[in-house]
Amino acid sequence: MNNRIWTIEEALPKLAEWRASGKRIVFTNGVFDILHIGHVTYLKSARNQGDFLILGLNNDASVKRLGKGDERPINPEQARAGVLAELRSVDAVILFGEDTPEKLIRALEPDVLVKGGDYDPNETNISSVQYMVGSDLVKARGGRVVAIPLVEGFSTTSTIAKMRKGN
Repeated sequence: MNNRIWTIEEALPKLAEWRASGKRIVFTNGVFDILHIGHVTYLKSARNQGDFLILGLNNDASVKRLGKGDERPINPEQARAGVLAELRSVDAVILFGEDTPEKLIRALEPDVLVKGGDYDPNETNISSVQYMVGSDLVKARGGRVVAIPLVEGFSTTSTIAKMRKGN
């Protein structure tokens, strides 16, 4: 098993050590089912927002509840976690099973919360699809909330659609 796939319990003392040395912790989350250049570009940009990037990865059960389709995830959670943990920009991957990463964000207390450009860091309406879960927690602690532009033309949904067409 990759030593960068952690539980919350494994993460907390490491994060405390990083914080004690003045390092900024960045958090992002997602499914990352079929890795593509949009994901890699996004994760590199997220990592550049601080010193360490923690990626909250939806486990298989939570992906099913997201309504992305019956066939999702394409790749099982351990395979997705293993690939992501090998990326230079990702310092640790933590699987979570809740519908949102709020519990994980509350526990990890990141300095920076990052999501893709389809989210709005200033959105406060929790019912809005552009609301960044956990942004209120991060801002309340004096942290930053950042939206990173998406790479046009790349998404897992579009990749799956192309595969179905045989392209």
